[in-house]
Amino acid sequence: MMIYVIFLVVSLFSSAFSDPSSILQYPSEPNGEEVNLYCTSWRFAAETNNLAPWSTIPAECAEYVKDYVLGKGYVTDLERVSEEASIFASTVDFSGDGKDAWIFDIDETLLSNLPYYIDHGFGLELFDHSEFDKWVERGVAPAIAPSLKLYQRVLDLGYRVFLLTGRKETHRLVTVENLINAGFQNWDKLILRSPDEQHKMATLYKSEKRDEMVKEGYRIRGNSGDQWSDLLGSSMSQRSFKLANPMYYIP
Repeated sequence: MMIYVIFLVVSLFSSAFSDPSSILQYPSEPNGEEVNLYCTSWRFAAETNNLAPWSTIPAECAEYVKDYVLGKGYVTDLERVSEEASIFASTVDFSGDGKDAWIFDIDETLLSNLPYYIDHGFGLELFDHSEFDKWVERGVAPAIAPSLKLYQRVLDLGYRVFLLTGRKETHRLVTVENLINAGFQNWDKLILRSPDEQHKMATLYKSEKRDEMVKEGYRIRGNSGDQWSDLLGSSMSQRSFKLANPMYYIP
């Protein structure tokens, strides 16, 4: 009797799954709502560092990413990160020796390159170093307003502020001018890539710079960046704050 029951159950399941109408089917041509759901899921995976390394956004998500970074969603997400970072910054008990530090990345953290990406597909095009260098050399990147607010708050609280960027050392002067013109002043140190550091992975390069800070006695309380490579690695901060950026990925 038991053998008969097992055979019957197996037969029922086999017949059910052999019938195409009983299997969830996805339309060959997804509609707008399905594309939006897919791209939202993709962006979530990108922001949580769950994607394999990627070089461009999915072609079907070009309009989605454009609408996001030019709309209220992106601004709201940036404001949330700034607010949470500010709350944390206010809770730290300073040691009194002037060694409590906060690190900021620059691109898509303090300064916005949206004017550049508007002309380059919001991440749909492969990154062109020479074209981006031309943009940097113009020195007109605007401030990310919520980050400027956090930056001022961190300074007011008495943190030592380090700007740690993947920009080239040759771009120091234009970067300084751009930062000052955008409202950022009074940092303690601006760290850029030297010529012999150009080919290092960002995670390694930034980890080494943080290692140096720690060896000098600094306590890295906070770190703000738009890439996971700004935040992960060795000598990590007490708290890390990841800003949204669905346009590009830097390992």
